Amino acid sequence: MTGFGEARTQTDGLGVAAEVRALNNRHLKVTVRGTDPYPMFEAEVEKVVRRHVRRGTVTVHVRVERPARPSDLTLNAPALATYLRQIRAACADAGTPEFAAPLLAGVLALPGVAPEPRHFGAPPEDEWPVVERTLDAALGKLDAMRREEGEAMAAELLAHHRTVAAELDEVRRLLPGVTADYRQRLLDRIRQAVADAGVVVEPDHLIREVALFADRTDVSEEVTRLAAHLAQFADLVRKGDEAGRKLEFVIQEMGREANTLGSKAGDVTVSRHVFEIKATLEKVRELVQNVE
Repeated sequence: MTGFGEARTQTDGLGVAAEVRALNNRHLKVTVRGTDPYPMFEAEVEKVVRRHVRRGTVTVHVRVERPARPSDLTLNAPALATYLRQIRAACADAGTPEFAAPLLAGVLALPGVAPEPRHFGAPPEDEWPVVERTLDAALGKLDAMRREEGEAMAAELLAHHRTVAAELDEVRRLLPGVTADYRQRLLDRIRQAVADAGVVVEPDHLIREVALFADRTDVSEEVTRLAAHLAQFADLVRKGDEAGRKLEFVIQEMGREANTLGSKAGDVTVSRHVFEIKATLEKVRELVQNVE
């Protein structure tokens, strides 16, 4: 499920901003970007994310504005000297030494001249509580957006549920007539054969043939199990509490019953309804992969 959340916290001399973006994924994958050292502490950030998200590709961007400390204000003197020397030499070689002064004005912005202070070890103890609180707030907004999407997805899943249930009702309605139709077709063929060849068919043989057909095409168990899975599916969607993986399992079982139903169906009309059931289940399978 997709979503976006952002939050900002300002304390005495410390500003923290967090942005969270989520895309669909069957598993949870967290990527952390932003101000050092937080990209190196993905595990700590992921613990916070897992309080709100169970599935999805989540990108977390943490920005921290810290008060400047004298110990942090350092220059990379060798890098600065190298840049200055190269700029003057390049301008002299080009015959435009007057360009050196304007170029030297921006030398502090060049990579490596005034590096940002880096943190190592654990997340800074004085910062992490604020970062964690800000990240929680951003994830709360992400939750709200994902909840709206989840409600729309639940409505769509229940609509597909009604479609499958209606098709299954049609299959259930048609089943009693399938054996009777087969018996009538068999009788018609036998009458034609008797008329053409002048042979006599024993009634017991006819009854046995019809019974064998009825046994081969008996799908009452499959219909019952598919109906039970449908009820379970609707219950999981309505509860909506981390139902994604459970729904995947139920859809898998429904697909198996539909496949068996289709292979055993002895009637073209029944097969058409089974085809619609399978096509709808495939749509549901794609949606369920994004459900948390």
